[in-house]
Amino acid sequence: MEKPSASLWRKIGARYNIIGSECKTCGAKHFPPRIVCRKCGRETKMVDKKFTGNGEVVSFTKIMVPPDMFKDEAPYIVGIIALDEGPKVEGHIIDNGKAIEIGTKVRAVFRTMYVDGDEGPIYYHYKFEPV
Repeated sequence: MEKPSASLWRKIGARYNIIGSECKTCGAKHFPPRIVCRKCGRETKMVDKKFTGNGEVVSFTKIMVPPDMFKDEAPYIVGIIALDEGPKVEGHIIDNGKAIEIGTKVRAVFRTMYVDGDEGPIYYHYKFEPV
């Protein structure tokens, strides 16, 4: 996780929203944001695009042996979500009692991702929950 710094505060809007980019020339949407369109190759016509966070699961796996920072969450599910607007996003999928399978509809929610020590900052990030 990124330690507190000036760049952390510059990116704060993207930490509480799913912000990508959209090409004003061809309409392609990208996540994470890009400065050059992957579809048409043009630059300088990219603008920020806030995605709804709604989508569906296209792939997932259950993590049984996690890295240390997520050891208290195991087992947990990580998946690839195809957002309704087009881009694919990786994220944790919250187990809210609904079955997870390919095609499950999900929405983004913001939850604690990581706590830096006993008294350090709490880092939030998007996760997905089945709807």
